[in-house]
Amino acid sequence: MPANLASTPKNERVYTRQLAFIAAFLLPMGKLLEAPSILARSAQGDLLLPAILHFLLQSLLLLSVLFACSQSEQTLLERLENKLGKWTVLFYVLYGVYFLFAAVLPLLDMEKFVYAAFFDTAPSTFSFAVFFFFSAYACAKGFKSIGRSGDISLFLFLLPFFALVLMSFSASDFSSLLPLFGTDFKQSLTAFSDSTPYFSDVVLLLPLLASHRYKKNDGVKIAAGYWSGAAFTLLFLSIFYGVYSTIAPRQHYAFSKIAQYFPALNVIGRIDLLLVYLLTIILLFYTVLPLQHFTELTARILNTKRKALISALLNLALLFAVLFLNRFYNLFHSLIERKLSLVFWLVADLLPLFFLLLPKKPQKRRPLYA
Repeated sequence: MPANLASTPKNERVYTRQLAFIAAFLLPMGKLLEAPSILARSAQGDLLLPAILHFLLQSLLLLSVLFACSQSEQTLLERLENKLGKWTVLFYVLYGVYFLFAAVLPLLDMEKFVYAAFFDTAPSTFSFAVFFFFSAYACAKGFKSIGRSGDISLFLFLLPFFALVLMSFSASDFSSLLPLFGTDFKQSLTAFSDSTPYFSDVVLLLPLLASHRYKKNDGVKIAAGYWSGAAFTLLFLSIFYGVYSTIAPRQHYAFSKIAQYFPALNVIGRIDLLLVYLLTIILLFYTVLPLQHFTELTARILNTKRKALISALLNLALLFAVLFLNRFYNLFHSLIERKLSLVFWLVADLLPLFFLLLPKKPQKRRPLYA
């Protein structure tokens, strides 16, 4: 029997609550590591402007996909398979390649962050290999593990995030954000373009939404979750620039540094690192998410249930790829950030609008494989 999203068992699907939690607490972590320094580099004190533009664009995309979900009793992927038949596989291939491409930059950022934050001395070459054991396990578990990571993120995000925010207030000078629109708008557009890989994240919800059987008010809950995550991010960006101002572009791994000037740390020690460690767990969930999608789509393309084998091969290949690419981190980072933004705009932000064209009335399933 074809391994497709439409035939996903009920206990493998992600609940509405979990989708909202993923949008609110998991997706923001992809923007709290390198995106703040990238935005500050070009937009300076107006770094909120390109972030708001991103959130407006992503909100329109999310609302469009949710509207498409609400138009039929069938899931989006059931309707997609009805519309395209065996050509649906090409759709899976395109997004499978995209998710693999989109996973590389977060992986490289995560590696650099782990080495800088968790090691006092130079780590061994294979220290980061531990991540790929976790990734291989998560990828083999399918959508069930994604939903559970959303539930866990609720508890791991709120306390550490707001604790770090409160600890940072005393060192924040919000006048650094003034005057509003004090940066040339062209520079803000440059910041918008450069930060695209970190903000084009609604697509990470797409496979989950496409297999979700929509019920009344689901869209409100999921959209509210995403807007909550946007509010968390904008608050963080404001405080980050308030703390670091003109030197913000040089402050990488932002969420690990934002509270380091809290006065009490001189007496009680770096307790902020405990909060950073908790947020890092969510960062792990975020980093592995596109790899989980890639594994799931590859299993459907190959019409197999052997996701464990696909996951093992994928993560072994990525381990050696990361070891190679980290030597060219700056070059690769610049290439993704400044030359390949069009890939994110086309595949992540524009192509999902195709779901609006799918037939609304329930139709007989067309098999993917003859």
